[in-house]
Amino acid sequence: MFDHGEVIEDYPEDVRGHSCLLLGYGEDDRPIHVVCSPNEEYLAVITVYLPDENEWTDDFRVRTKS
Repeated sequence: MFDHGEVIEDYPEDVRGHSCLLLGYGEDDRPIHVVCSPNEEYLAVITVYLPDENEWTDDFRVRTKS
C-alpha cells in the first residue's frame, strides 16, 4: 500500500503542465516512483514504476544517470 510520498523532482515547465516525481514505499518497503501532474480539480497520474537501483542513489531520491 502506498500511504504517502515525497516529492523528489519537480518539473514546472513540463509540456503536459506542471508535474513532479514522487517517491513512496509499497509492500515490504519496496520503493515506488510516481510521476503525476497535480491541478486544482484532480491529480493526474502519468506513470508509476519501480526505480532501477543502478540509476538511483541508495535511497532512490537522486538520479545517478540521466
